[in-house]
Amino acid sequence: MFLIVGYVIILVAALGTYAVHGSLAALWVPMEYIAIVGLTIGGFVASNELKIIKSTIAALPGIFKGSKFTKALYVDLLAMLFEVLAKVRKEGLMSIENDVENPHDSPIFSKYPVLANDHHVMEFITDYLRMMVGGNLNAIEIENLMDIEIDTHHHEAETPAHVVSKIADAVPAFGIIVAVMGVVNVMGSVGEPPAVLGKMIGGALVGTFLGILIAYGFVSPVASLLEQKAQDGAKIYQVIKVVLLASMSGYAPQVAVEFGRKTLASGVRPTFGELEDELKNRKGK
Repeated sequence: MFLIVGYVIILVAALGTYAVHGSLAALWVPMEYIAIVGLTIGGFVASNELKIIKSTIAALPGIFKGSKFTKALYVDLLAMLFEVLAKVRKEGLMSIENDVENPHDSPIFSKYPVLANDHHVMEFITDYLRMMVGGNLNAIEIENLMDIEIDTHHHEAETPAHVVSKIADAVPAFGIIVAVMGVVNVMGSVGEPPAVLGKMIGGALVGTFLGILIAYGFVSPVASLLEQKAQDGAKIYQVIKVVLLASMSGYAPQVAVEFGRKTLASGVRPTFGELEDELKNRKGK
C-alpha cells in the first residue's frame, strides 16, 4: 500500500512540478520507454541464473502485502515451543518422536495452523527436535550448525533484494545509452530547422530522465522493501534457535521461551505478563 502511495508522490513531484512550466506531451517518447524497459529486462535475464530469476519474480508480490510476522504469530510460536518443551520435561524426549516425524498429525502443532503450514519454519523446528530426541548433543556444535543454516536461509532470502538493487544501479546507465542514441539521431539531422532539432534533442534527453526516475523512484524502493522482508523473515529462526538452545542447556520451558521473547523487536515482542497469561490460558484449554 505505501509503495503505491510513494509512487504517486514521486510522480506528482516529478511530473507535476514539470507541468507547471512545460508540456507533459514532450515527455511522451514511446521508443525511449520501450528501449529502457527492454534493456532493463535484458540485463536482468542476462545477469542471473534461471533459479534466481524465478525466486526474484516470486518474491515481488510479497512487497504489496503486510508482514505476517506479527506479535500474534510470535506469541503462537512461543506457546507452541513451550508446549513441546513442557511435554519433553514431563514425559521425556521420546514422547515427541511422533510429533517430530509427523508434524501435520501432531496434536500440538495442529493447534497452530499458520506455523504448521510454513514449511521452512516447521522443518527447522522438527530437524533440531529430532536431533534432541537422538541425544548426545553438544550445544556449541548445534548452535554453530543453527547459525550456518540461518545464515544460508538469510542469504537465499536476500538474493532478490540484491538482484533488484543491481538492476536499479544499471537503469541510469541504460537511460544514458538511450539518450546517446537519441543524440546520434540528432547529429544525423543537423540540417533540420531549430524547432525540429530542439524537439529531437528534448526527446533524447528524456532517456536520461527516465533512467534516473525509474532507477531511484521505482526500482530502488522495491529493492529496499525486499531487503526488509528478508530481514523480517529471519528473526523467527533466531527465536527458535534461542529457545531450543536454552532448553538443551537445562532451562525450564518457561525460562526457555522467555529467552526467545527477549530476542524479539519491541514492535512484535509481547510483555512478560502477556506471554505468561497466554501460556496459562492455553494450558487450561
